[in-house]
Amino acid sequence: MGIRTLTIGAFARACRLSPKALRLYDELDLLRPARVDPATGYRHYAVEQLEQARLVAWLRRLGMPLARIREIRALDDPAAAAREIRAYWARVEAETAARRDLAAFLVDHLSDTARRDTAMLELRYCARSDRGLVRPANQDTAYAGARLLAVADGFGTDGGPASSAAVEALKFLDTEEAPAGGVLNLLEDAVRGASDAVRDVSDGTDETGTTLTALLWTGSRLALVHIGDSRAYLLRDGGLFRITHDHTVVQSLLDEGRLTPEEALSHPRPALLLKALSGGSHGTPDLRLHDARPGDRYLLCSDGLSTVVPDDDIRALLGTTPAPDAAVHALVSAANGAGGPDNVSCVVADVVEAAA
Repeated sequence: MGIRTLTIGAFARACRLSPKALRLYDELDLLRPARVDPATGYRHYAVEQLEQARLVAWLRRLGMPLARIREIRALDDPAAAAREIRAYWARVEAETAARRDLAAFLVDHLSDTARRDTAMLELRYCARSDRGLVRPANQDTAYAGARLLAVADGFGTDGGPASSAAVEALKFLDTEEAPAGGVLNLLEDAVRGASDAVRDVSDGTDETGTTLTALLWTGSRLALVHIGDSRAYLLRDGGLFRITHDHTVVQSLLDEGRLTPEEALSHPRPALLLKALSGGSHGTPDLRLHDARPGDRYLLCSDGLSTVVPDDDIRALLGTTPAPDAAVHALVSAANGAGGPDNVSCVVADVVEAAA
């Protein structure tokens, strides 16, 4: 007796997947038909495949990425599949909670912006860069001025000169008042100059380069430019918010649902970059504007801090250390207290009302 099959249309109705989705899952080797008519190319599915198709449909309704569904479908043990789904949903709930907190922050932020008075604001700031306890040289560069804050983390043979060149190329911004309207264009042009400067001091390949995370003050806003895995944080009303997104392979795997946060901690190459300023390519930085308000505290740091000091500890140190200079010293000391495996650089800047 032959295998009982259904046409793709009948199978789609039975499992509540569209024929278009079934064709896509066939191409991705996620759900192959039992038979394909050699003359017409028409797909036929076995009745026994309905349970597999329904599982795929349910997992897609959960929002699970196709790559993760393929991994679960490959498991022969239903208990193992259940554990994977449980782990995925735990991560979704954690991310939803984080987005809820961010939404609350944005509502508060925008409401405050609407009612904020016209008080003049300024920055109080401090920068520090330290070799750490393991590396033979410091390839980081940190800078803080009245308008420009920057951290760069070099890599490769000429990583130190690369990070220094990138920051030096931005320093002219510290002496020129930034136009409120075109500040992102101004910053984008400056980063092109920084990229050219990095290429000039590097060996012309992707093996040498630097991350770059910088904030440019306009008097009421901070314009952010970011490429690589150095970070920028905002401490506001006791909450710590990361305002940059790491351009790393590990972060991309997390975004795609192919790694859990727990697995990411033990990844063998956590600092493998997808984007940076390097000798071989420019990369495309992230650019955005942030409205400032009195009491905000910003932190820029290289991954020498963020990989060894948990965010909760960073928040505690930023929240309990009043002056920016004391804060950067406390953060660097915390990184070295955790072993100091990498160079560590920190810039802390407070938004305050200007003296009358």
